[in-house]
Amino acid sequence: MKKILVPTDFSTQAENALKVAAQLAKKHDCELYLLHILEAPLQTVDPMSSYNDLPEAMFFMKIAHKQFEELKEKDYLKGLVIHEHVEFHEIFKGVFHVCKKNQIDLIVMGSNGASGLKEMLIGSNTEKVVRTSETPVLVIKNEHKTFQTKHFVFASDFDEESIAPFKKAMAFANLFGSKMHLLMVNTPNHFITSHDAQSRIQNFIKDIKMPNYSINIYNDVTIETGIMNFSQSINADFIGMSTHGRRGISHFFNGSISEDLVNHAKRPVMTFKI
Repeated sequence: MKKILVPTDFSTQAENALKVAAQLAKKHDCELYLLHILEAPLQTVDPMSSYNDLPEAMFFMKIAHKQFEELKEKDYLKGLVIHEHVEFHEIFKGVFHVCKKNQIDLIVMGSNGASGLKEMLIGSNTEKVVRTSETPVLVIKNEHKTFQTKHFVFASDFDEESIAPFKKAMAFANLFGSKMHLLMVNTPNHFITSHDAQSRIQNFIKDIKMPNYSINIYNDVTIETGIMNFSQSINADFIGMSTHGRRGISHFFNGSISEDLVNHAKRPVMTFKI
């Protein structure tokens, strides 16, 4: 991991994410990329063009640059290599563009549940960034003076298509020095026996070397509450899960589980696209 992207609207929630990103950057010798989005109607503007139908775009560009300069003076960013970007896109398109152009390894985004970054993260924007990003996304809900990574819950149905995102998650677990807690949630509507669940997980990891992990089958009313309750029970530092592109979360995580968990979980959530 060498490059971390932090989308920001300069809010408290975005700064919470930046503080975590800064800790990770210092620990793992990474560069930070800060991204500010100027959305509609400014997304049609090319700030490099000699002719501009919306001169206020340059005004907002200057404001963003001033805010970047003030932000970079924060003590917690001292000593870090920081790049700033302003994009005229919808948030998920801007994130995609910067990630592809700069080969970003991790996106760290801020959120405060349903009342968080309304223009940036909530509703369809949350779903689109988490669901469409080829780059792993770490969503931060609160301020973390010291971001802990000791216990990492990876929730899945452990089918074959989840192997690729699981390997990405495991790479981060190894990098962070985390113990990975493999979790399958049993619900009344998707019930399998503990024996079958154990067998499925064991078969899933049979060819994967894992130095520090646990296997867990947890019963609850819904998958979302099961993930949150189990994570609470072991005081997990963050939760990982796989997303499934345009079809949403993996078969196990049907409906809007990914968006719901990002919005409702008190802990940081990290997503990996299948």
